[in-house]
Amino acid sequence: MTMSETTPAAETRRRRPQSLIAAGNILRFLAKTPTSAFGLLVLAVLILTALFAPLIATHDPYLQDLTNTLAPPDSAHLFGTDELGRDIFSRLVHGSRITLTIIFLVTIVVGPLGLLVGTVAGYFGGKTDVALMRVTDIFLSFPSLILSLAFVAALGPSLNNAIIAISLTAWPPIARLARAETMTFRSADYIAAARLQGASPARIIWKSIVPMCLPSVLIRLTLNMATVILTAAGLGFLGLGAQPPMPEWGAMIATGRRYMIDSWWLVTFPGLAILSVSLAFNLLGDGLRDALDPKQMMKR
Repeated sequence: MTMSETTPAAETRRRRPQSLIAAGNILRFLAKTPTSAFGLLVLAVLILTALFAPLIATHDPYLQDLTNTLAPPDSAHLFGTDELGRDIFSRLVHGSRITLTIIFLVTIVVGPLGLLVGTVAGYFGGKTDVALMRVTDIFLSFPSLILSLAFVAALGPSLNNAIIAISLTAWPPIARLARAETMTFRSADYIAAARLQGASPARIIWKSIVPMCLPSVLIRLTLNMATVILTAAGLGFLGLGAQPPMPEWGAMIATGRRYMIDSWWLVTFPGLAILSVSLAFNLLGDGLRDALDPKQMMKR
């Protein structure tokens, strides 16, 4: 065998996209870190539970059994029943679909919107930057839950309106971060070279700046998901999110708080679900921040 010949395995590795290699390295790093591994595990359980909810749930989440109300946890009802005799475990399982839907829809709105506002403001500067950042500052001046309450009050209480309201309040931190990243890159030599070649500002932003901002934005989005989950649960608790009889975790706590002294399971299990998913996203975000650190990437 000559030096120029390669084995099939080596040829396969050579042809493998660099993005897949980087993603694999990041996943291995996260899996080796206990806290990040916990976040990945909880997120995987949430996704699988949402996908296979009809198979995992032991009862119909909407089925009422008035002869078995406020029953404590037992073999028939793992997490007990609520004031209408509905199985809490099954409602939690189906409620994971609502939580995952909120996370997915808010992410696909907030990420691109914040990235667009931040990169445009940072690249063009001047009056464009001032105008976009003043709008961003207005949104940042209000707590996210309070601002979400205002939007839902204007739009009307429903799950869809809650998702819209959360999306409208969650993009400013992403925009601020993208702007800061863009301002560090816009004077780079490769950006100047792209301008000399006649590339349009839109092409420069899309091809050269956005990819450089993505790691930081991804980390921020992951960390923001904990706030999104808590905001959605808060809206549900106040009756402005998912409406009964939908098994939304915040709404379940709201209906169970009247019986929590004698029937602790009504609020404990939904509360633990919210806590676990929120904590998982925080831990996963911290792990991503370490995994995407250039010093850590050089070690790998």
